Amino acid sequence: MSCSHLSFSFLRSSWNSTQQSQWRRIGSGPDTLSGFARFTVEAHSRTRREDRTARHSRVRKKVEGTTERPRLCVFRSNKHIYAQVIDDSKMHTLASASTVQKPISEEFDYSSGPTIEVAKRVGEVIAKSCLEKGITKVAFDRGGYPYHGRMEALADAARENGLQF
Repeated sequence: MSCSHLSFSFLRSSWNSTQQSQWRRIGSGPDTLSGFARFTVEAHSRTRREDRTARHSRVRKKVEGTTERPRLCVFRSNKHIYAQVIDDSKMHTLASASTVQKPISEEFDYSSGPTIEVAKRVGEVIAKSCLEKGITKVAFDRGGYPYHGRMEALADAARENGLQF
């Protein structure tokens, strides 16, 4: 097919007469395109949360927690950070740590949200609670967040304290 000639005949055949009558002939000007009214196509804007959940669903297609290797799932909000070790085959949470828990929240006085230091502490706590329960290997689920900053600090702290992933 040659690129010099494009045919839109399939569009004409699918239009019914009411849609064709909606196009009206108008004069020449900046809002006209060869005598017909110009129309614009606008894409739906997606929020950052929708983009993150789409990335998370792509990650979850590949990362699955089993009994031998549960999933370390991390969720990050503006005020807190949460980590859970989940066995997806049994749909059971094996261990959890977050900034909502008293030992971590009392240790740090942060008003603008969790920092990298707080994420490191959550990583230490989740690793220690996993090792107490005999869990040494996990699959890291970053939850659609980039592996950077707080996510990276939590993962590195968990690795340093004995978790393998």
